Amino acid sequence: MYGGRDRHDRGNGPSRSHSKPRRHFRSLPERGWIQLLTLRIIHERPMHGYQLIDEMETRGYVQSGRFETGSIYTILSRMEKRGLLTSEQSTEGGRVRRVYSVTERGAEVLAEGLRAIIRRKAITDRLVDYYNERFASESESPNADSK
Repeated sequence: MYGGRDRHDRGNGPSRSHSKPRRHFRSLPERGWIQLLTLRIIHERPMHGYQLIDEMETRGYVQSGRFETGSIYTILSRMEKRGLLTSEQSTEGGRVRRVYSVTERGAEVLAEGLRAIIRRKAITDRLVDYYNERFASESESPNADSK
């Protein structure tokens, strides 16, 4: 039971007003960002899914343990079906692995995504300035070290 209802009940039972507030902003990228980050990393060099997970975690793009190997391969497979990636089987240490590379279309999507980020950077910078002016003390400011 949750909020007075069985989890299978889709009726007009009690609302979930007493439940925890939803987090709308996350500290690490999710969903649409994952595709862009995947293209960005694989654009540097072809790699298999486990390497991609390791790279994302090492660079701090995702939290450690965020992806299971099967999940990342599902994402890679979808991106390959969309023509953003291509793959080849490779034998590494006696294991057969699927190694992914960025296609020309994938490189175009990556460039387009990066251009969109650049266009939004000025807006983000203004929001950070507003936050620093209105809400953050000097010690809390994300940019306190750069001042």
